[in-house]
Amino acid sequence: EERIRYIDSVSKGFIYMVSSASTTGAKSGFGKIQTDYFQRISDMDLDNPQIVGFGISNEETFNMATQYNKGAIIGSAFIKVLENKGINGIGEFIKSIRPNN
Repeated sequence: EERIRYIDSVSKGFIYMVSSASTTGAKSGFGKIQTDYFQRISDMDLDNPQIVGFGISNEETFNMATQYNKGAIIGSAFIKVLENKGINGIGEFIKSIRPNN
């Protein structure tokens, strides 16, 4: 926690929270360890918003990641949409992750 507080004190923008040590896009969800980690960092009441990366690929993982944090970074799933559907698939992909927005 000391290191996280130090990073928060010298940073501007956001704190990138890596959800796991796996390759981006390799996981299909988050377990209790990850959600406990998200909550623990959220409870620290940091100045910078926390954004979760790694493992965000659908509405379920986006909602889990943002339950305790301000956002999520989508990498591999976004690239897959570009590869499979091109630029025209991006809007549909975003709506599938955030259907009510």
